[in-house]
Amino acid sequence: MKRLLILLFCLPLLSLAQNTPLVVQGVSPNLYVTHIVQAKENYYSIGRMYNISPKEIAPFNNMQLEKGLALNQLIRVPLNPLNFLQDGNAAADEVLIPLHHPVQEKEGLYRITLNYNKLPLETLKRWNNIKGDAVANGTNLIVGYLKVKTALSPLAAMAKTKPADNIPKELPIVKKEVPAITKEKEPIAIVKKEMPAPVKEKEPIPVPVKKDPPVVAKETAPVPQPAVSTATGKTFNGGIFKSVYDKQEKKDAAVNETGSAATFKSNSGWQDGKYYCLHNTASPGTIIKITSATTGKTIYAKVLDVIPDIKQNNGLLIRISNAAAQELTVNDGRFDCTLSYSK
Repeated sequence: MKRLLILLFCLPLLSLAQNTPLVVQGVSPNLYVTHIVQAKENYYSIGRMYNISPKEIAPFNNMQLEKGLALNQLIRVPLNPLNFLQDGNAAADEVLIPLHHPVQEKEGLYRITLNYNKLPLETLKRWNNIKGDAVANGTNLIVGYLKVKTALSPLAAMAKTKPADNIPKELPIVKKEVPAITKEKEPIAIVKKEMPAPVKEKEPIPVPVKKDPPVVAKETAPVPQPAVSTATGKTFNGGIFKSVYDKQEKKDAAVNETGSAATFKSNSGWQDGKYYCLHNTASPGTIIKITSATTGKTIYAKVLDVIPDIKQNNGLLIRISNAAAQELTVNDGRFDCTLSYSK
């Protein structure tokens, strides 16, 4: 009877949970989800629901554990390494529930990754099946997963499988059947008649032949080779966004700027020539032509987002991916450059 009452109490929560995606709020490291207190709930039952100690919930909300909770009270449930997963897999007794972030106006993917523990951009794209570099406003993006105990949390009904978990670590080994070898019949012996031995002819006396001096081939000048990426050996000639830049330049008037540049780490560009950058004036998706004042080399990079407003970015005009810096043959420090792009 007691189990039936508990089940009936949890049914409304399960129905609500299945229809409402969990939204992450705050900025790392102070990330959290909100929860509205239901009848007969307390710090301990909410802690079991979200897989977190009740002793962490109370101070996170500037409240005291001994005073309890009120009906319909809005509280913040913190996300920490015990219940918030962005890398690896859940334990055997746990399941994963997607946690979302609604995309705001003029918000780029790169800024979203910074706000959520510097989540790798490639991971964010894989979780949300994103092929391009921008998404529409209001889109709910998965930025992590809530780990809950299967037997303790009514939220377990919302569990999903991470896209990364669907990729097998090793390809299955397929055994090929070896065709049976049919024993061939022994060939019938053929008796050959012996031919008489040929008469050996006398060897001719060699006549000395006058040799001409060897012809010395004239060396040709080496053919200049195109510039290649030292990391992969592939030729990108400024990156694959050059053709897009040419179209933008013909359509709109160009803006020219001169200033200091720096780099940021990215896995993009090394294999495909897709170079990216951060810039405060150009809109996300704009292609910028970047020329190093030192080497004179040029690359074309797509704007992901604005430059983060932090101390080490003071005085920077642009930040480019380290793959783009490799083609410009500049180091990881600051360097002078000129920019050209269309608004």
